[in-house]
Amino acid sequence: MVWLPAGDRSFQFVADPFGIERDGVVTVFVEAFDYRVRRGEIHYFQYDRNDVLIDQGVALAEPFHLSYPSLIEDGGELYMLPEGYKSGVLTLYRCVRFPDRWESVQTLLDVPAIDATVVRSGARWWMFYALPGPDDRAMRELHVAWADRLEGPWTAHAGNPVRTGAADSRPGGSAFEREGVLHLPVQDCSGAYGSRIRLLRIDSLGPDRFEATEVRRFEPDGFLDGFSDGLHTLSGTGGMTFIDVKSVNRSPLERYIRAQYKLRRLFRLNGPRSQRAKAA
Repeated sequence: MVWLPAGDRSFQFVADPFGIERDGVVTVFVEAFDYRVRRGEIHYFQYDRNDVLIDQGVALAEPFHLSYPSLIEDGGELYMLPEGYKSGVLTLYRCVRFPDRWESVQTLLDVPAIDATVVRSGARWWMFYALPGPDDRAMRELHVAWADRLEGPWTAHAGNPVRTGAADSRPGGSAFEREGVLHLPVQDCSGAYGSRIRLLRIDSLGPDRFEATEVRRFEPDGFLDGFSDGLHTLSGTGGMTFIDVKSVNRSPLERYIRAQYKLRRLFRLNGPRSQRAKAA
């Protein structure tokens, strides 16, 4: 097990790892969140065959918060479908230069989908996602959409939400097939956000049907000392698996950080660095 390096500043975290291997180099994309600006960006970390970190940087940044950089390969192209719910839509990005240049190519949904997870199963593409709303709606409803092509058009499932309950509804990583059966990791938010991962086996899936059974649970204990407060992403590719584990800490400087954020917002300093430079 190889852990990503700790950040060089306090009041930051990385989460939502998704990765890919190319030419012997493993690239891990993550949400990088800074409490000073309250906005996530997509960063990348690259490792060689000896698990040595060889490069890192910013893959994608927008004026709005980004997270959950799920990866999709289709037709020889690599795409990213990050969560950007504050933009009000779900946008697909195509890789122009790997790993640090991506362009938006298509709005897949005209709703602010959260943690959208896309997989091709059978003759169709399927999307599992949550929606924002009151009373922690994003943690207790699973929605599904389907399409014949990745670019769409996408059609909402007739039974949405197909699953309810904080324990096993919000997507939490890569969907995959095992022995021809589709599986989906979901977050258990019944005790707290992202407490653990539950794995659902999709028993029946169609435009008007959905049935699933929990087949396994993954607890955060035992992975990393001091980080047993949550495990809320389980993704993979090939023979590699990516997880995140959580530690909740309260700081006496919290009020100072909040004040700093408000001051930076007043002077429009909370956007991506490239945008601030352009504004200047």
